[in-house]
Amino acid sequence: MSKILLHTCCAPCSSAIVEWMLANGMRPVIFYSNSNIYPVEEYEHRRSECARYAAENGIMMVEDQYDHTSWLNCTTGLEGEPERGARCLQCFRYRLKRAAQYAQDNGFDLLTTTLASSRWKSLDQINMAGREACEGTSVEWWDKNWRKGGLQQRRDQIIRERNFYNQQYCGCEFSIRKEL
Repeated sequence: MSKILLHTCCAPCSSAIVEWMLANGMRPVIFYSNSNIYPVEEYEHRRSECARYAAENGIMMVEDQYDHTSWLNCTTGLEGEPERGARCLQCFRYRLKRAAQYAQDNGFDLLTTTLASSRWKSLDQINMAGREACEGTSVEWWDKNWRKGGLQQRRDQIIRERNFYNQQYCGCEFSIRKEL
């Protein structure tokens, strides 16, 4: 049985994935690595929801260090990029590299991410960043499309059933939509 590290952006995105994994005999460890999230209160709210869902399902959650300054440094010059642009790719690289390093250091075989469940994100960018992050490690990138097989619909059901906080932007200050 493979030891799976699931990089998780939030409880809503992880919900159907965790449920599917558990139903298929897999026990992932959630890796909450989201230095992109702004402000810190938003980060903490999302973390709390992830921790609640992990506890309800009896799975472990590991929290990476929150370092928004470091994340900002890695995206400098990309602030004006649109969603699915170069900033998003750099953000994925930053977070998945941290996840791959944790996976390598802690004996995980596979790494995947809930980022691949969002219709607002580019699967090509996510998979490129995941493959790059796992290069030179013993960790294999699992490029599963978590949008397929009814998982998107199940995600929406779980959000309502569990009364999850469901944010309206990816997390970074550059993606906050301005109201007109």
